[in-house]
Amino acid sequence: MSGIALHEKRLRAAQFQFIFPFSLDHNCQDKLERELLTDGFVSFSLQQEELETAFYGSGCEVSHRRLEKFFLPFAKNMIFPRQPDAHAFRRYSKRIDLPCRMTANEHHWRFHLHAADMFVCPFDIGFLTLRVELTDGGEPAFTFSQALAFASRFRMLQSMNEAERNIRIGAADCESEEVEDFIFKTVVPALTRFLDESDLEESFFEKLPYFVDERMYVQGLLAFERQEEITTVDAYRASRLDGMDDRGRPYVSACNTAYIERFCSERIYDRWSPETWYMIEETSFVCLTRQSGHRVKQLVSHIYGEYYYALLINLFHKIVLLKLSNRYSHVQIDKDPDKIEKLIRDITTFSSKNFFIEAVSQSQGKDMYVRLRERLGIETLYGDVKRTLDDLFKYEENFAAKRSNYLLLILTIYTVVSGIFGMNLVVEDLKEPTDLSRFANYSAFQYMALLVAMTGVAVAFGLGIVTIVRLVREWRKSRLER
Repeated sequence: MSGIALHEKRLRAAQFQFIFPFSLDHNCQDKLERELLTDGFVSFSLQQEELETAFYGSGCEVSHRRLEKFFLPFAKNMIFPRQPDAHAFRRYSKRIDLPCRMTANEHHWRFHLHAADMFVCPFDIGFLTLRVELTDGGEPAFTFSQALAFASRFRMLQSMNEAERNIRIGAADCESEEVEDFIFKTVVPALTRFLDESDLEESFFEKLPYFVDERMYVQGLLAFERQEEITTVDAYRASRLDGMDDRGRPYVSACNTAYIERFCSERIYDRWSPETWYMIEETSFVCLTRQSGHRVKQLVSHIYGEYYYALLINLFHKIVLLKLSNRYSHVQIDKDPDKIEKLIRDITTFSSKNFFIEAVSQSQGKDMYVRLRERLGIETLYGDVKRTLDDLFKYEENFAAKRSNYLLLILTIYTVVSGIFGMNLVVEDLKEPTDLSRFANYSAFQYMALLVAMTGVAVAFGLGIVTIVRLVREWRKSRLER
């Protein structure tokens, strides 16, 4: 782009995690977990230290002991439960170890699909993570622009226009024309049966239930050659995934250097600059480094370990808050009292069991965690949901007060009328055996007393039945939510 001179830079490594959040059908978690285990996924637990090197590629490992120490106890209870818990994350991982290729607009990439993670989370939320390393015939030999272009294109589950539809993704004998087809044919073919597609009725073109758009979140590490200098323009391009233009030249989506400086100052974490920078954006979390050897392996371990879970916690918070806000927008206040009660219960449960401002015990981790929350807008979303909860409580109070007033009015009318006339005017004639001919000689006051007696008994029975039905319904709801 005019105004900024771009010089191509070589990379020694490019490793990515592509995270796809989705909504699951209600009460399908157990069936999904059985399908995953059948399909070769394994249940992940910190106690299984043999899994530290199973899913991260050659020479990479994630220390389970370090993971446990990184998070505060209440966060650990949610992301590393000892036993399956409906209010906690359940992770299932599968080592795939599959060489793949992708072609788009005459550009070619080779990449290695190391593994996939599936997280089954509370509130019918799921995360699918693809762990990918960019390669070229087995040896890294690619540029910074090529790596960014690959990440930008691979994160797009569906093509949005004709220019983007010229894509092929191949693995072994299987070839796909969309990233979503590659995922659901090669990685998790059983997943589509468990997706919640209820919101697709309001969509014209979407084929999958997206929370934000049709793109995956990108987390990655880009290791430059030692002699390369990392600049703010590089950091900006990495956060925006600005790869190549139509002619294959390095591309940046801004031409104002002052704007780029301001953009980076809000999103960059430069504690270890100029050797290592982190860029944290709403759709990406990228580490840029010039370090090599063992230090790069350590950085990859952080990306795949502590920072991965910190990102998942915040993505989970954002998606649940978006889901609750969406449900509130679809509630018809006067027609959906049950939905309102469930929404109030879900917001309260989320606030008490799953939402926490601090989750990390270490200083550098706290900085990352706070910046993630800021970029994802967690506090703003939570403030909106809390206001929603206050509005729902006010409505419930007003509705309950109005219902109580109506009930009190009805009971008062019956009490006053029966007190004036007395049910003893007709109660003797209602005893067995009942002679209907007696009612023919009733006066107007006796007919009124008979009407009050009969309707009073009906109202009492009706209120009793309604109360029992509500109690049974609440009991069934509480059992289903355990």
